[in-house]
Amino acid sequence: MFETRVLSGMRPTGSLHLGHYHGVLKNWIRLQAEYPCLFFVADWHALTTDYEKPADVQQTGLDMVIDWLAAGVDPSQATLFVQSQVLEHAELHLLLSMITPLGWLERVPTYKDQQEKLADKDLSTYGFLGYPLLQAADILIYRARYVPVGEDQVPHLEFAREVARRFNHLYGREPGFEDKAKAAVKKLGSKKARLLNELRTKFLESGDAAALARGQALLDEQQNLSRGDRERMYGWLEGGGRKILVEPEALLTEASRMPGLDGQKMSKSYGNTIALREEPESVSKKIKTMPTDPARVKRTDRGNPEKCPVWELHKVYSDAERREWVVKGCTTAGIGCLECKQPVIDAINRELAPIRARAQTYVDDPALAKNIVADGCDKARKLAQETMRDVREALGLAYP
Repeated sequence: MFETRVLSGMRPTGSLHLGHYHGVLKNWIRLQAEYPCLFFVADWHALTTDYEKPADVQQTGLDMVIDWLAAGVDPSQATLFVQSQVLEHAELHLLLSMITPLGWLERVPTYKDQQEKLADKDLSTYGFLGYPLLQAADILIYRARYVPVGEDQVPHLEFAREVARRFNHLYGREPGFEDKAKAAVKKLGSKKARLLNELRTKFLESGDAAALARGQALLDEQQNLSRGDRERMYGWLEGGGRKILVEPEALLTEASRMPGLDGQKMSKSYGNTIALREEPESVSKKIKTMPTDPARVKRTDRGNPEKCPVWELHKVYSDAERREWVVKGCTTAGIGCLECKQPVIDAINRELAPIRARAQTYVDDPALAKNIVADGCDKARKLAQETMRDVREALGLAYP
């Protein structure tokens, strides 16, 4: 229907850690080589829970972008931008709020869950309640086809799909839609038009998902269609109206398996992180002071790797041969805990060395990162303006 874009964002939390790298950034780096990607600093989202004491969002956002770049996110392949610098996000959020039932927001699973987890904060605000709708606007404004999410975020994406579906249902039935759609189909030529009609019939009569996919692929291949004709044919193919907003699909990502220094999931809130720009000496000190199997009080005591947080890091950084060495050495007291930790220290520092080096370029000259973000904001703004032009027209707000 439209360019197959991928969109993802992060709240500005400042410098990132290995959990972010293994859980999100490595996936972004893979996706940017496969799709046109947009990655954004979700600064407005930070205010939904931290409105009373907003941090220095500009600086924390810049630090975060520097880590993206240092990790390997490539601005020649992906568009990096700041949410608040593309005001169309706010406009679409406002317009979608006119058609979104209050009950839809209240039933989002994370609403009550987060209220309980953040009980020390006053979250009885529309900003917090409306967070999923702002998130939906972030996605729909770029007509993103795919959004990389973990299992816990799937309800938010389904919410965005429902909002897009409702909008298209309310405003996609333009006067003379059927006639305009059929006229557009004829522009494909008799052979392709006949095939598209056959695929549409299969889908509408028997729910043949493969036929729908073939029809969509056929339309994807057409280069010389106007945006309006393209939107109409996609809607007509599915038996609906004009597709103004795209229903996004989830690209499920595995939950980060990056353990922290205490064996729990690596998180700033647990104080168990290793930052992407952590100095080698600091990495060494943090790993050397990690707790180990409490049964190993003395060097000669035998241990159990499964009861040791360091073993969790070996699962990430060590090959089978090294892990076998750890198990044998620990259970027989053949190696001490410091010996066991050294390969992890070496592996983490090898992983961080190129990241630190790339980051230093942007730390020495912050203007480089700022210019990348400014260019990304311009690109994102143009895409957002295209969507809003169609949205305003559908709502009768296309003033001359």
